[in-house]
Amino acid sequence: MPVHLPPVKPESPGVAALARSAQAAPGHFDELRAAATGSGKLTEVWRQFFSTLENDTAIDMDQRAANLARQVRDNGITYNVYADENGPQRPWSLDLFPLIVDPASWQRIEAGVLQRMRLLERVMADVYGPQTLLHDGLLPPALVHAHPGYLRAMHGVEPVGGRYLHIAAFDLARGPDGNWWLEAQRSQAPSGLGYLLENRLAILAQFPQAFQILGVQRLASTYRALMDSLKAMSPAGPDAHLALLTPGPYNETYFEHAYLARYLGLTLVEGSDLLVRDECLFLKTLKGLVPVHGLLKRVDDEYLDPLELRSDSTLGVPGLLQAIRAGNVLVANAPGSAFLESPALLGFLPALSRHLLGEQLSLPALPTWWCGERSAMEEALPRLAECAIKPTYPGSLDHGSFETVLGGKLNARALDEWAGRIVRQAEEHTVQGYTPLSQMPTWQASGAGDPAEAGRLLARSVMLRVFVVSDGVQGWRVLPGGLARVASAGQEITSMQRGGSSADVWALTRGEVDHHTLLAPHMTPESLMQRKRLITSRAAENLFWLGRYTERAENAIRLARLTLECLHGEEQSSAPLLTWLSQMAVANTLVLPGVPSALQAPRVFERSLIDSLGSSTGATSVGYYLRALKMVGSSVRERLSQEHWRIIIRCEEELFERCATQRRRADFSALQALQILKDTSDHMAAITGAQTDRMTRDDGWRLLSIGRHIERLAFLSSALMRGINTGSLQTDDGFDAMVELFDSAITFHAQFQQSRDMAALVDLLVIDRDNPRSISWIAHTLRGRLARLAGSDPNRLCALSFKVPDPGTWDLAQLCDEAPDLVTPAQTLGDTSDAGEPSLQYVLLKDVLYQCTEASFVVSDDISATYFTHSGLANQSLGAG
Repeated sequence: MPVHLPPVKPESPGVAALARSAQAAPGHFDELRAAATGSGKLTEVWRQFFSTLENDTAIDMDQRAANLARQVRDNGITYNVYADENGPQRPWSLDLFPLIVDPASWQRIEAGVLQRMRLLERVMADVYGPQTLLHDGLLPPALVHAHPGYLRAMHGVEPVGGRYLHIAAFDLARGPDGNWWLEAQRSQAPSGLGYLLENRLAILAQFPQAFQILGVQRLASTYRALMDSLKAMSPAGPDAHLALLTPGPYNETYFEHAYLARYLGLTLVEGSDLLVRDECLFLKTLKGLVPVHGLLKRVDDEYLDPLELRSDSTLGVPGLLQAIRAGNVLVANAPGSAFLESPALLGFLPALSRHLLGEQLSLPALPTWWCGERSAMEEALPRLAECAIKPTYPGSLDHGSFETVLGGKLNARALDEWAGRIVRQAEEHTVQGYTPLSQMPTWQASGAGDPAEAGRLLARSVMLRVFVVSDGVQGWRVLPGGLARVASAGQEITSMQRGGSSADVWALTRGEVDHHTLLAPHMTPESLMQRKRLITSRAAENLFWLGRYTERAENAIRLARLTLECLHGEEQSSAPLLTWLSQMAVANTLVLPGVPSALQAPRVFERSLIDSLGSSTGATSVGYYLRALKMVGSSVRERLSQEHWRIIIRCEEELFERCATQRRRADFSALQALQILKDTSDHMAAITGAQTDRMTRDDGWRLLSIGRHIERLAFLSSALMRGINTGSLQTDDGFDAMVELFDSAITFHAQFQQSRDMAALVDLLVIDRDNPRSISWIAHTLRGRLARLAGSDPNRLCALSFKVPDPGTWDLAQLCDEAPDLVTPAQTLGDTSDAGEPSLQYVLLKDVLYQCTEASFVVSDDISATYFTHSGLANQSLGAG
């Protein structure tokens, strides 16, 4: 039960006084006072909320806002209008104060949206069944058959479990009279279920005392009911394998997809991860095909199946509709519900409710006129100045969709133009009544926005999105809370794409607060097997490349630092060293091939290298690899810890920002570049530490590790080869540079002091099994990881392992033999045009290095064929038949 506080003390200067001064704009309902503008008293729930902050000042609120922004950023919560691989991801916008809904208001909302959910289910059953509503004239055919969201391929198909709608969202606006009005409904792939969870956790951390005192209802049991319902209705019952289908990391709400999949214990999949065989749906994994019994989809219906719907779709699964028709997979929601989202439908639902349910709708919608009916159009045209003009078929290319327009924002000429469009294309236009949105308190932090409004509570227009989810035999239940969308200053349209923000929603209860969690009370052997995180072929490939780009970034940083240090050190006149550095820079694309070498024009070479550091085009230098690392990491974000992902983002953003700043100042010196590289190297150490110590050693991690070792083997082998061929190792400076590049300087000098003996170098950098940077250690570890990935018995290697040279056959004396011999392919790895003829010494060593370099390419290709494309394996389905 909520705790009843003693009478609140007289408000003292501080946040409570600031709240009293915050007023909604004229004509708007004031959420703080539960009345139209004019009353000066806060409601009881808001009085209780601010009583927990009676000692807080504007400075304290600024600190809370800063903590909230930091938490959002640290948790990596993002929302992108259009994902841009060349730009930073947009942090999710979250206001400090929640929208508080008192118990009486919430009960009315709950009853109203549940009634509408039952009605929409009945409409779906009729439209995809007997179609009596169309036959009897209760629903215009133009809003069904002409709607691109109506799928003829699904007509006559009874969905698995007998239910069409499992999740729906209802957008509500509170008018000046204090009543809630339905503005829109979302049934196709409603967003927000993941964001509202993060909102709740973030705001709860800021106001734990108020949350406890007010009796805010919890969320977990509703999510549990949804998951239990989906499993119970799926073909496999309680042990069903469920997945969340996402368009991928380029989608603006991908963070939510990854977060929700992790929270609900679902496998996050893209269309390319799935295939249909024998009218059943399967997931492509490293171990073969695994049945999928249910999909929670976040892909619009028209993209679900390129065989029967949009043929150009790369987001769906060929044959998915046939698997649905066969009753072998549950999809939430059933494909074909998009026509329910047409605003024109709202005008027909009251009559449909009386016909199908025998009830009046308790939650009214804003008055709506579909202009496809002449009488409705004639009634709507005189009202344009006080209404919103909406597309009947939102997002449709065939029906001339457009952005919603507020008539009150148009002048007389624009209104006449719109009236003309409506008359000419009546069916494509819907006119909806407009009500000023209620306004809730938001905190304007100091240093943000208009300085005159800093450190104040400001009223902003708000719209409430409420979710109804499936609840098994009980029907549906309403998620106690929701997602509030807050308009930006001076705006009435609450759009995240137009600079708006979000707010947590606290639905208060008069009863007991539900303390259930999402943890299952017990696990069956089948569900435990599912909990062993299936690794899709796509996720496996991305993890493999995450490892490769991590290693490439580290190699590029180390090589760039070494090159700049050598160009400004005592050895800058060493021709063999400069030749080796130039070849390495070109081979690893730190500079473009046409750039003069460090021996020919050292300053031009240096400037080219520095300019390429923060570029994502042309030379694939440090910035290129960091951006690639971020992009591939975003594709497997659900497998990375928050700290891991945060460091990746910070590392990439800081490098580009600092490089751009230095270029704008036109004084980007080598010293500044070295400092940037050093700081970036520190970030990379944290990234590699997270990969090494904080990821589960499953097959996904093994592929990440294999990717790193493949890159390291190729990079270090070719570096040592070029050092021999250019004669750089025969100089003291070149010798030391090679040891530095292998990151083994401390170990080398501890063991061999100031020796420059080639045998000592080969011993540490090639033979030593205790040095994780030695060729031997890398090859040995790679062979073992490949065997483990293939499922070989302990101490036994697989066929792929044998493609990596066996370091156990290498002999130090033979590798150090300086006797000249015939030219081998190994010598082609060193272009010696600047340093004379190639040395023919260390033939066996160079041959080993050449074999290692070639093996890295061969193994990479074989891994792709074996585990990602499965081109070399027979197609087998696990658990089928």
